[in-house]
Amino acid sequence: MTAPAPHVPVLLDEVMAGLAPQPGETHVDGTFGAGGYSRALLAAGARVIAFDRDPDAIANGQALVADSEGRLDLVPGVFSRLGEALADREIDAVDGVTFDVGVSSMQLDQPERGFSFQADGPLDMRMGQAGTSAADFVNEADEGEIADVLFHFGEERQSRRVARAIVAARPITRTGQLADVVRRALGHREHDKKDPATRTFQAIRIHVNRELGELEDGLVAAERALRPGGRLAVVSFHSLEDRIVKRFLKERAGAPAGSRHLPEVARAPASFEAVAKPVRAGAAELARNPRSRSATLRVARRTAAQPWSSKKGQAS
Repeated sequence: MTAPAPHVPVLLDEVMAGLAPQPGETHVDGTFGAGGYSRALLAAGARVIAFDRDPDAIANGQALVADSEGRLDLVPGVFSRLGEALADREIDAVDGVTFDVGVSSMQLDQPERGFSFQADGPLDMRMGQAGTSAADFVNEADEGEIADVLFHFGEERQSRRVARAIVAARPITRTGQLADVVRRALGHREHDKKDPATRTFQAIRIHVNRELGELEDGLVAAERALRPGGRLAVVSFHSLEDRIVKRFLKERAGAPAGSRHLPEVARAPASFEAVAKPVRAGAAELARNPRSRSATLRVARRTAAQPWSSKKGQAS
């Protein structure tokens, strides 16, 4: 195998324990990144179909593909389309699916990608390096749309104030410029624990990359791809992501939805069952990998029930 990945995969031991990969199984790594999860799955003897929308990750992963003896297939594109990719390879079902959602540390560490305000760079934020950029959004969207994005995806309570400041400061083309606009709008002191620009950058990144919609679609695709007994492992990094995963698994496990005062609706048989309680990083993990500080891992096992349809509570 190749040299270790330059970035430490989050909760690697816990993810592998949840997936319990066996020789000869087929697994999907929905977020290849630097290949940490894929390496561990390959080391366990599994075949891996890995996805990444970032062309850099696909290019950097070719050495691992070459060393995998045909057991790693690296697919350029979003993980929500895993069903199509599996069908193209005549794979009917898989034994495990894992997602490490959100932005990768590799993307954050490259100022030219424009994900972070820690170092100035072009205001880009596109994981797939194509389509609408963050600069396009902040310079072309109207004030109301910007405010809505900041409120819903960044949980920014003063979203209208920030949106007004962004529109007034146009054109904005650099990460440092946007961060300064937000700081001036909200007030910023050097000793503040959290930079006030953090929420705005998160919100715009999520919007530009359609991250939450991609996660919702990916979970449905995983449900359809997993064989009975197959496992789903999802690592999320903030409450918006984790809320989607938690709600999906709770729903699919057959938990009642809606108000207890309303008539009970017939529901489809549970398509997932919980494997363990949510896992968060311990002291040892935090020491070797600070990025894991906000991570939450949820693992569930696929039942033999039919996957649900797009209409809640009904089997397809």
